[in-house]
Amino acid sequence: MKILYKNCTLLNGTENMIPQENMSVMIEDDRIHSVFPDGASSEPFDEDIDLNGSFLLPGLINLHIHVPANGTPKKKEVDNSKKVRILTSTSLTKYIVKKMCETYMRTELMSGCTTVRAVGGVQDFDSRVRDEINNGETTGPRMLVANMAISVPGGHMAGSLAYEATSAEHARKLVDLIAKDGPDLIKLMVTGGVLDAKKVGEPGVLRMPPEYVKAACDEAHKLGYYVAAHVESPEGVRVALENGVDTIEHGAKPDEQIISLFKITGAKLITTLSPALPYALFDRSVSYCSETAQENGKIVFEGIIDCAKSALENGIPVGLGTDTGCPFITHYDMWRELHYFVKYCGVSPSFALYTATLGNARIVGIDNETGSIEAGKSADFIVCNSNPLNDFSALRNLDLVVFRGRAFPKPKIKKNLKVEKELDKWL
Repeated sequence: MKILYKNCTLLNGTENMIPQENMSVMIEDDRIHSVFPDGASSEPFDEDIDLNGSFLLPGLINLHIHVPANGTPKKKEVDNSKKVRILTSTSLTKYIVKKMCETYMRTELMSGCTTVRAVGGVQDFDSRVRDEINNGETTGPRMLVANMAISVPGGHMAGSLAYEATSAEHARKLVDLIAKDGPDLIKLMVTGGVLDAKKVGEPGVLRMPPEYVKAACDEAHKLGYYVAAHVESPEGVRVALENGVDTIEHGAKPDEQIISLFKITGAKLITTLSPALPYALFDRSVSYCSETAQENGKIVFEGIIDCAKSALENGIPVGLGTDTGCPFITHYDMWRELHYFVKYCGVSPSFALYTATLGNARIVGIDNETGSIEAGKSADFIVCNSNPLNDFSALRNLDLVVFRGRAFPKPKIKKNLKVEKELDKWL
């Protein structure tokens, strides 16, 4: 079938996009057939939908999420390893986890994210949900998945969302193990995180030895996978880049050597402003974090901002993700990451929207498939009443989500009102 979406204001996803009024987008089955000014084509169609001047733009692409968590803040620190062991202990609990993942992926899609990249999950649930979405068995966005990540004993997410490598050869074998389930990438936990630090001043302490990183990257590249790495310190960024990592997730304040390594290796940066903000800026009575975690949160938040700014200044590709699953970071708030990118990194709203659409697609090599409103690409787009370039909160309640040609009018999302209230204070 050919469906004509007419009388829209188009934001096409390109770097210097401006609103184009009185435009039409024709889709045929799951692809964009053509894009043209209203009335400029006599191509026959089966159905037309008048958008009454609403804004039509590419579906958002979130390059950093963890599928099995929803961002609900906890008053007490949770033992994630123990929690995962319990949740994967029986057929019934595994069934519950999988259904939970399916629900969260539907939420991502209904919020306007038509593509997500999952970078550390429980067992192989992410790839199983991905395959079910692709087969039409459940509803969700396009998924690029890593499944389980690779960490080290005592490292970030060790025993919960990551296997524990005990040698370089073991790291290589874990890549082979993960590859058996058909992921789209390999994820390494090179450094610790905010909550791993034992004292103020050492967030992102190097956990994975350089030889482990190199062995894992060499094996992943041999198998045709690129490698993403959790890194939150300058030392970690340097080690990751020197040993073959393709994308730095989060980042840290760079020096000239790090910038040079980015350029030499062609590695990209995935900026995640959302997860550090509550630790760094919220009152601790709200965030429930310790004084140590708050101070380290400030270091990480400032490091991520510095890394993004320096990368942009030096022509290094920068993508965006939310790190959904961290406290206060939900499966429906990608629009906030765009707002933070403008507010803290000083980019223009149009560049932020480009980054979250075509820019992100280019970073992970799917720009021929999605990321912009162009003929031949997948029919992935969203529609909202007002101009998001004036205020990204226009994207918090959408009129329409279209993914692979399938339309979801007036999508509804169950939201955490406490989380919404606290995050809105920082808009």
